[in-house]
Formats: sequence, C-alpha cells, structure tokens
Amino acid sequence: MNNALADPRVIIAVGVGAVLVALMVPPLWMLMQDSVTTTDAFGDITGFTLQHFQKLVIEKRALISLWNSLLFAAGSTVLSLLTGGILAWLVERTNAPLKVLAYLVAIISMGTPYVLHVIAWLFLLGKVGPLNDLWRQMTGETGVLFNVNSMAGMILIEGFLWSPLVFLLLGSTFRNANADMEEAARMSGASVLDTLRRISLPLAMPSLLALALFVFIRAIGGFEVPALVGMPGRIYVLTTDVYESTVTVPPDLGHAAAFSIVMVAIVAVLLAFYGRLSRNAERYHSITGKGFRPRPFDLGRGRWIAGGLIVLNFVVVLLLPLLTLGWMSLLPFLRSISLAGMASLTLKNYRAVFTAHGYVDLAINSLLVAAGSATAIMAITALAGWIAGRNGPGGRILDQLATLSLVFPGICLGVAVMEVWLRVPLPIYGTLWIIGIAYVIRYMPFGMRYVYSAVLQLHRELEEAASVAGAGTMTTLRRIVAPLLTPALVAGWLFIFLIANKELAIAVLLASPHSQVIAVAIFDQWVNGQGGELAAFGLIWTVLMTIIATVFFVFTRRGGVDVYGN
Repeated sequence: MNNALADPRVIIAVGVGAVLVALMVPPLWMLMQDSVTTTDAFGDITGFTLQHFQKLVIEKRALISLWNSLLFAAGSTVLSLLTGGILAWLVERTNAPLKVLAYLVAIISMGTPYVLHVIAWLFLLGKVGPLNDLWRQMTGETGVLFNVNSMAGMILIEGFLWSPLVFLLLGSTFRNANADMEEAARMSGASVLDTLRRISLPLAMPSLLALALFVFIRAIGGFEVPALVGMPGRIYVLTTDVYESTVTVPPDLGHAAAFSIVMVAIVAVLLAFYGRLSRNAERYHSITGKGFRPRPFDLGRGRWIAGGLIVLNFVVVLLLPLLTLGWMSLLPFLRSISLAGMASLTLKNYRAVFTAHGYVDLAINSLLVAAGSATAIMAITALAGWIAGRNGPGGRILDQLATLSLVFPGICLGVAVMEVWLRVPLPIYGTLWIIGIAYVIRYMPFGMRYVYSAVLQLHRELEEAASVAGAGTMTTLRRIVAPLLTPALVAGWLFIFLIANKELAIAVLLASPHSQVIAVAIFDQWVNGQGGELAAFGLIWTVLMTIIATVFFVFTRRGGVDVYGN
C-alpha cells in the first residue's frame, strides 16, 4: 500500500481524477435529480415525482419533437455525407483540378460561427431573399418558392454546416486508403465508377458509417438551426423544447431536466454504437510504410466535371453565405439583393463596430473564455491522457471520466451547469467563469483524444531510459514527455479555441447581459432585427478566426496530427 502511494503516478491520477469528478459528475447528477423531484420557490427539494416524465409521455408535442429531431438529424446527415463525401473522394483520390477551393471552404468554415452561417442562409432563402425575389419577378406570383422555415430548410442548412467536417474526416480516410485492390481492379479493366462502387466504398464503409453516426449525434443535439430556422416556423425539436422550458417565466427546470435526460439517454446509446463502429473501422486500416502514396484516379475529360463540382461546392457552401453577409453588412436596413438596393450601400455598420466599445468587450470576452477553457483542458488532459495511454493506475477510469460529457448535447449541458451553480454558494452564475467551466466540461473529450492518441505514438524507450538514468517521474514528464507531446497539445488547444468561439447552445443559457460572447451576441442581434451590424461584426470576427484556423490546419498537416483529432 505504501509503495503504491509512493508512486507519483498514483498521486497524479488521484489529483486529476478528483478534478474530473468535480467537473463531470455534478451536471449529470443534477439533471437526474431535477427530473424526478419537485422544488419550492427557493429551489429546495420538496418531494420525489415522475410527473415530469409522465408529462413527456402524455404530451403529443414531446413525441412530435422527438420525431422531428430524428428526421432533422437523419436528413442533414445524409446531405452532409453526400456533399462532403463526394468532395473528399474527388480531392483525395482523383486528379480533379481546383482542389484548393475545397480546403478553402473547410478552413474558413472552421473560423465562422455556426450562427452566422445560419443567418446568411435565412436571408438567402427567406421571403425577401434573392431566391424567392427572383421567382416572384419571373412568375408574377406573390408567395414564395421555398419556405426556409420548414423541415426541408432546416435539413438543407444543417447539412451544409456539417459538410466541411465530413470532407475533412472522410478526406483522411480516402487519403490513407490502401490502393492495392483498386490497382488490381483497374488493371483488370474495371472503370472508375466500378472500382469506386465495388472496392473503394466497401473498404471505406466502416469509417463512413461511424462518421454518419457521429454527425447524426451532433445534429440531434444541434441548436442554432432549430432555434433560428425551426422555431419561427413552429417546428420544434428536443433541443428547442429544452430551451423553451428554461426561458419561460417561471422556468420549468424539472421539465427541461426530463427532456435533457431523454436526450442524454438517446445520445449515450448512439455513442455506444459509434464506439463499436469506430473499432470496426480500425480493422480496415491497411497502410504500411511512411512512403505510401496511393495513385489518384485519372478521370480523363471528366476531371473538369469534377472541378465544376468542387467550384459548385465552393460557391454554395462558402461564397454565397459570405457574399450575403457582405450585402447585409453594407445596408442601413435589410432588403433584397437588387440594383436599386446598391444606392443605399454604406459603411455605417462597420464604423459602428469599430467605434462602439461593446463590440470590443464582446471580442475580449470570447477570446478570454475560449483561451482559458482550452488551456485548462489541455493542462488536465496532458496528465490524464499520459496516464491512460501508458495504462497507469486508474488510467481507464480517467479516460471514462474525461469523455463523460460526450453524452451531453450542448443545450442539456447548459441546463445542467446552470442548475449546479445556482446551488453552489459561489457568485459565478451570470459571469464568464460559468461559461468557461461549461466549455471545459463540454470539450474535455477532444483534449483527451488529442493527448491520448499522441501518447500511443510515443515509444516507451525514452521514458524507460530516463528512468534507468535516475530521472524521477516528474523530471521525465517535464524533460521527455512534455516536449514530445507539444505538437498534439498545441493542435488540441487551437482546435478547442476555435470550436469554443462557435458555441451557442451552452452560452445562450449561461450568458448574462454583462458576460456575453460572440455567438450569443449575434443570436440576440438577429432576434432583435439588427442584421446589418451583426453581419459587419460577424465578418470581421470570421477573418480573425480564419487566420487562427489556417494556423491550425497548416500545423496539423505538417505535424502529422489528423484534423479534428481523428
């Protein structure tokens, strides 16, 4: 027993484990408790009940919301896989031209808040947007060709949001695929399409299914599109039901907790299947040797058709939304894109952004919270990931604790963290601290993935040699392990910093008027009809985040770290 306690790894594991337990367990416990209890006006428990769950079963709206969530997630997953998957295959496995445009879409999308993308598409496809306006001019009708506030509109916008991620992850799969069987098929006279259908897709199918399930899980917990597109059209999903339960007066936190528990259970089951699919996908990895380079398919004259598809993706997924935001930012009030509207173009919105102190405060808040949470996560997971990767004492438990928050959709975690800190006698509710804590919980699994994967790639010989030379555990960590893990730590930090600056679902519940971040401010401005200023501010912010995203992308490509820690 004394020998075990003398092992510094035990002390590290106990300390890190205590921090992870304090962060990860209370939100889940609070949701479970609030879903089966009643409280008084002061928040004290007055009894146990199942009425919150009974209400979900009895209410027709709850079942409709569940169906809408499944339909929305399934439709957007299919669309994103089609657009991102085709693009990934063309870029990584063919001689199609203009491939740089596909990477440009991915990089800029990483730096653009999701809520900004959604707002651009709402304007593009809205009642006064260019699509419906052109249709009215051509037909003389007074209605609309496409109702964006519909399930079809929700699926279309969400699918485009996720297609850059699908491109990056499937691109890695196609880039690293073993081409031996493809070469054999082509030498036997098989066409490009036959080889793709019979060889390439079956080999990639485990990874494809795992990615499909991952996107489905993320979409079912999505908030931006359901809130901005679905709610105005009275199309509710589980995430918007949770949100509405918390913003009503008085808030129905028991109902929100019951909804959240249902969502957590659904996501937990899906994650179990995702883990199994991911393990199966690894069995299909068959590359050996660092010099491996699969030969791209020669599409012949069809390469220009492939190039046209890449350009089409660039225009639809990136250029149109950015041009739309640019148009909105130059208008004193929102109006359709037209020659007449060009007479009213002005830089007033940009002057307001650069002169108003409120926007500077928003930027500082967002940068502080994102940088602080990323730093805390990488500091914790640097130790937890090392112990887990080396099968140290309690390593498996640390890994499970660090990834526990994967079961939380963003809006559910926001509810849980809010309820925890309303009961803790520390005055941080309504401050940036609570948002930062929620981000640490939310993105801890990503930091763990980066560090754990990097540790597995480090051979034990250096650590063993240091031990033989008399170096202690802490010296080995400081002089050997930490420098070798630096690329993974930096990549993980940059990635978490980027996605934290895009987060809306958590921040919208935890932010106060004095502790807002970028995504919440853009959301509020759109709801309040301030489209011009939000577009100007959003574009400026996107430029800044795109610079950081470019650094992240170049760093991970050169450093051998897969994008998104895959």
